[in-house]
Amino acid sequence: MLRIHRAALTALAVTALAAPAVAQNVTQVEIQRLQDNIYQASTDVSQLRSRDASRATQLQTELDDLRDEVIYLKVKLRKERSLTRTEYADVRDRIEDLRTRARDDRFSTYAPPAPSQPATRGTAGTGATTTSARGALEIPSGTEIDVRLSNNLNSGTAQVEDRFEGTTLVDVNVNGRTAIPAGSVMRGVVTAVEPATRTNRTARMTVSFDQVTVNGRAYPMRGTVTQAIEGEGIKGETARIGTGAGVGAIIGGILGGFKGALAGILIGAGGTIAATEGKEVELPQGSVLRVRIDSPFQVTNAR
Repeated sequence: MLRIHRAALTALAVTALAAPAVAQNVTQVEIQRLQDNIYQASTDVSQLRSRDASRATQLQTELDDLRDEVIYLKVKLRKERSLTRTEYADVRDRIEDLRTRARDDRFSTYAPPAPSQPATRGTAGTGATTTSARGALEIPSGTEIDVRLSNNLNSGTAQVEDRFEGTTLVDVNVNGRTAIPAGSVMRGVVTAVEPATRTNRTARMTVSFDQVTVNGRAYPMRGTVTQAIEGEGIKGETARIGTGAGVGAIIGGILGGFKGALAGILIGAGGTIAATEGKEVELPQGSVLRVRIDSPFQVTNAR
């Protein structure tokens, strides 16, 4: 009997070794890690631009493709509840390879700034920042920018990965220089959406911003929506609105507390917008979204 048990155990062991290993399921946490790596890669490419603009442009194209692939993996995992580790590892390794190339000075033409032009410090709103080599200006995390939507967004018709655009309402100034002029185009993406149904009367939609174009050059960035304001609420008041961390207080003073906020919606953590009246989340064209910059990025052709 003992021999039979041993033989059976041996057979099981051989079978286990011969069979392909079952990959552990990829988790939402790991997908979020990929998104964080994309944001870090965006910073690497942005910093490379001040050293080698041509190479940064090449890497930016790769980065845009990788960002789309991460969104695809996120959607696939949510819908199919499974994702092969091979798919995950391939994208992860390609992001890391891009970051390595962006940070490798052997591929750059970087020249240190002249001693007579040391880096200076300044502010955007209340956040300190540094003016980098060759006139680059850094927009610090926490800076808030008001963006007027160029598109209508509705949770009943929007799809994950839908792109949309908006224009900045006022100048973002750093050290007395305009880093992001009013009217600059900011690109956003729908990252999650739940339309209203009979059983789920709370429609939700999550949007974020991942790119801003300044003087014809696109820069990757990471921005989260923190508030939505009716477009007419600040008509004629643009000149009085500041930028940076103090913008909320200034807007509140102009509009009188919460007056001007879009009715029927609430914005939670991560930029998730929820309807409060059993309707779809509706962000009409012309609405103003307050966008908080979540990680610093550089603009190299500021005025």
